[in-house]
Amino acid sequence: MRLDLHRYDVAIRWTGNRGAGTADSRAYGRDHVVSAAGLPDLPGTADPTFHGDPDRWNPEQLLLAALSQCHMLSYLYLAARAGIVVTGYRDAAVGSLRLNRDGSGEFIEAVMHPVVTLADETRRGAADALHGDAHRVCFIARSVNFPVRAEPVAPGSQGEEG
Repeated sequence: MRLDLHRYDVAIRWTGNRGAGTADSRAYGRDHVVSAAGLPDLPGTADPTFHGDPDRWNPEQLLLAALSQCHMLSYLYLAARAGIVVTGYRDAAVGSLRLNRDGSGEFIEAVMHPVVTLADETRRGAADALHGDAHRVCFIARSVNFPVRAEPVAPGSQGEEG
């Protein structure tokens, strides 16, 4: 097995057939199940704007979650390598999607707002600088064709979300 090549497998199963299949664009549900071996199923749907169920995950949320997770995991790795002790991390990521007249659309930006708690606040400058490095090594951010930024928020500051 090549150590530089990794494979990921997921399965998608549509569960939104209400009896008539796709006979009409409003006749079917957008519900589906995302699964992977050994993991709990993830209930999926379309964004509610596109007739999805607001109680299920949509692909746009999942893409943003993947970016946020990847940034966090890359950041924590780099912090550990730099001897910066992180004791807490949370993010309130925001993605912007533009719809086109032809029905297509694309993400035009994603912004992470990581709030990082440090064991030693004197390391804040070095810790904040690691967000740029984390972005450069994040597998997901490197794979998308729209801007992804991190705008760190100091714990307890007025700009902190969540």
